[in-house]
Amino acid sequence: MRDVEIIDVIEGDEYERYLYKCISPMPYRRYRKRREYLQWATPRGLRKEILLLNGDAVGQIEYAPAEASGYPIRGEEVWVMNCIWVLRRAGGRGLGRRLLHRMLRAVGDASGVATIALEGHPSPWLKLRHMEYLGFQPLGSRGMRHRVKRREICFRVHLMWMPLRQRAEPPEMDWEEMLKGVDFCLAHPLYRAESWGLEVVYEPC
Repeated sequence: MRDVEIIDVIEGDEYERYLYKCISPMPYRRYRKRREYLQWATPRGLRKEILLLNGDAVGQIEYAPAEASGYPIRGEEVWVMNCIWVLRRAGGRGLGRRLLHRMLRAVGDASGVATIALEGHPSPWLKLRHMEYLGFQPLGSRGMRHRVKRREICFRVHLMWMPLRQRAEPPEMDWEEMLKGVDFCLAHPLYRAESWGLEVVYEPC
């Protein structure tokens, strides 16, 4: 395989753009909600890494202890993966698994890792089949739809779990809080835009 490098972008200024822009095609800009999340979560253990293929950023992973997660997921000694993403043009090389293994080494003796998966959502991020391929298993799900955009689309959000210990206690999701959407990443499929003026962006369906 060509030259692959995974870099930690939390520390130092050289890679700050990846803390805000990640590898999405959106232009780089510092924005308040992300800045507030970074300031709150970084001292509590937030980690973010970018995967470079021949110097080109093609993958990323972001994760934190449950108490610093971008999702309302709680659990004893549980870490939460906020996102994992490999660009389509770099697919088929096992880069997602490389990022996953990097995270699993970093979380040490955690009881397990939780995340979310989307089913029936138009976004290519966090698809259920991708999370299952990486080794996560669904614990439960809820049907949701946006209260403003494309109300005809009812999709499911799954709580996903990868236990790392025998008899590890599964995490729990605050589904009422999940209906609010997330504001830790502008590019996230469930991002809650302030311009909508809504505290709760999604409704059950």
